[in-house]
Amino acid sequence: MRAPPYLPFLSGPPGLAPGLKPIAWQGWLTPDSEAEAWLGPKRDLMRDRRAEVFAAHGAEAEMAEAAVLVLSALGQGICEGEWPTPLEAAAAEVFDDLCLMVRGEDGLWRLQAASLCAPTFWRLSDKMGEPLGGLHAPVPGADPDLVRRISRIFDGLQPGLILERFNWTVQAGEARFTPSSSPLKALAAETPEDAALDMLYLRVERQTITKLPETGAVLFTIRIVMDPLRAALAGEEAAEAFRAAWQGITPEMADYKGWAAYDGLVRAALRQLGRRA
Repeated sequence: MRAPPYLPFLSGPPGLAPGLKPIAWQGWLTPDSEAEAWLGPKRDLMRDRRAEVFAAHGAEAEMAEAAVLVLSALGQGICEGEWPTPLEAAAAEVFDDLCLMVRGEDGLWRLQAASLCAPTFWRLSDKMGEPLGGLHAPVPGADPDLVRRISRIFDGLQPGLILERFNWTVQAGEARFTPSSSPLKALAAETPEDAALDMLYLRVERQTITKLPETGAVLFTIRIVMDPLRAALAGEEAAEAFRAAWQGITPEMADYKGWAAYDGLVRAALRQLGRRA
């Protein structure tokens, strides 16, 4: 097993704080060691289930500009090919999903275009055209103050700056295309406790935002990274940090993330490692 590239639970349980930090351009779209294994299945989804993984409400100029930016970061240029839109052509070359937020005349940022092959328990068709408040519903604590804070970040973001944040959860199995959590919870319910370490995966969502200089749209990238919980909890420090984060989450956030479906397996996994649970 590889060493997981991201262990965001070392910073505590998942929360709502944006927690955005600037990163260098060189590290923006650099794939991790899973990239080659994911790009093939991702492209299959883009071809075979396009209606589920791609949508756009206009945004032609924004999609074209985003594609140029993404492909230039890879040292590539736009070329005509099998993909119907420039955004899809760019998304087919990177590990990350690509979403475009466009600011309307009413001042609200809305999701106007996206190539989304690894949704964490949401459907693109439900969120297209929604403003920030709609995108975050029903996240507990996503009150108007948080939405205004994120909107101000989008408003003030300067082209050339890339900001990064992480979110994480645990799931049964390693599926990335997960518009619904129900199949994963069903798999967890069927999993005996002695198989917990082999069935559970750490699902990390690495998000970045950057503003397009010409159209002013915000390009929001999402990279889903999957690692077996066994690998993520290797070592005393990681296991204890994970235990503290798992137990330290607020009840509201735990309910939103559906952690009750995994709590017994997680505790069993920690016992298998000889840690306190």
